[in-house]
Amino acid sequence: MSIGSLILSPAFNGATLNYTTTTSNATNTINATATDSGSTITIKNGDDVIANASAITWKTGLNTLEVTVANGGQTKVYTVSVTKE
Repeated sequence: MSIGSLILSPAFNGATLNYTTTTSNATNTINATATDSGSTITIKNGDDVIANASAITWKTGLNTLEVTVANGGQTKVYTVSVTKE
C-alpha cells in the first residue's frame, strides 16, 4: 500500500494493521494492491469511499483512512492515521 510519497510508520507489512503518517499536501494518491488477484479492496477516508489509485483530499488535522481487503470469508482492515499539518 502506498499513499503518494508519504512514508508509513511502520513500513507496510501485510501482517501489521495500524499505521501513521503526516502530510502538508492537500491531496495524495492511494494505491492498494492485494497479493491475491481474487481479493477486493475498499478504501474509505472517514465516511467517503475513495477509488483505488485516485486522489484523496485531506482535511487539516487527523484523517482516518480504512483499507479493507476481502477474499472469500477472510477480511483484513488496515487503518492509516494521516495528520495533515
